[in-house]
Amino acid sequence: MTDNTPESTDTPIAYTALTKGTPVLAEDGTQIGTVEHVLQDSTIDLFDGIAIHTGRGVRFVDADAVGRITTGAVHTTLTAQDAEALPEPQGTEVLDADPDEFGGNGLSAWFGRMFLREHWMRRKE
Repeated sequence: MTDNTPESTDTPIAYTALTKGTPVLAEDGTQIGTVEHVLQDSTIDLFDGIAIHTGRGVRFVDADAVGRITTGAVHTTLTAQDAEALPEPQGTEVLDADPDEFGGNGLSAWFGRMFLREHWMRRKE
């Protein structure tokens, strides 16, 4: 007999292939939301997590809670109770990676690397 459950027919993919609107599932398979966007720094291949749309607004799922990503869904290790307690994204600004912002050997580059969060900049709207 062939197993046609979503878990057996979905092909695993990398986080870089995730698209907006992909279902996000709790560990029991119930849908807890849909992907809004992936939080990543592709220059250093860092997956931080995903922002998801839920019935209570946009929430953050940390990379540690993402079990596996397939063509059909993001399978998390969250229980339904964990999903209810997901935090809202922190801050009001959206940041993008900018590895060249504080590059070089100059004094301002050194201060940028020492006192600011390297690799991130404000997104231009």
